[in-house]
Amino acid sequence: MLDSLAVLVGKRLQGYRLVNSKFPPIALFDDVADAADFDTIYQLQTITNPRLQNELGRLELIARTEIPFGITGCSYATAPFTHVNPAGSRFSNGSFGVLYVADTMEVAIAEVRHHQGQYWSKVQGLNYERFVFRGLACRFSESAMRDATVLPLSDPIYAPDDYSHAQLLGHQAKRENCPGLRYNSVRSPGNICWALLTPRLVSSVIQAAHYEMVWNGQIISVSRITTLSAE
Repeated sequence: MLDSLAVLVGKRLQGYRLVNSKFPPIALFDDVADAADFDTIYQLQTITNPRLQNELGRLELIARTEIPFGITGCSYATAPFTHVNPAGSRFSNGSFGVLYVADTMEVAIAEVRHHQGQYWSKVQGLNYERFVFRGLACRFSESAMRDATVLPLSDPIYAPDDYSHAQLLGHQAKRENCPGLRYNSVRSPGNICWALLTPRLVSSVIQAAHYEMVWNGQIISVSRITTLSAE
């Protein structure tokens, strides 16, 4: 299927995503300028910081050359590729990471709201809870990505809860070193998302706001609670 999707030109874009605030930025990714510095400092810090490996995640899942050292928010760009959800996602079976970005913050919220609702509905005895997320503004290039927006929402890759076809496409894209996919938002039809299979196309990730989701048997509200400059 991948070969039937057009290759995108190098348009530079700004997208948005949400991350749970309980996961802080990873300082080491942001504190170094290149791979050589990273490896040197990493070796030194592992001697005195036994928690460092847990903070950085599975570094073996990403090549040093794929990490965009030196950009603002490098840790936000890289974390999805070292802290991989073993349960998988739409375009990954859990063996590799994906950086998901939406065309607006509202779409990012809709996507996360759906998945959070699914997750917490399976937790027995959870009657009320609030969750805080960081809103992120992500600047990136879609150069050489494949365009799956030409496929209608009726295509199997857009099945609401069956990711098997989408994961086959994602696996093929990963295997063929495709940097990512542009696709239609399932949770907000008419909008666009991107699945970045590498962080190297990201030029900056800046915290834009905080959002609170309130759970009471379902997510009953989403509120912006702080706003920061995304410039």
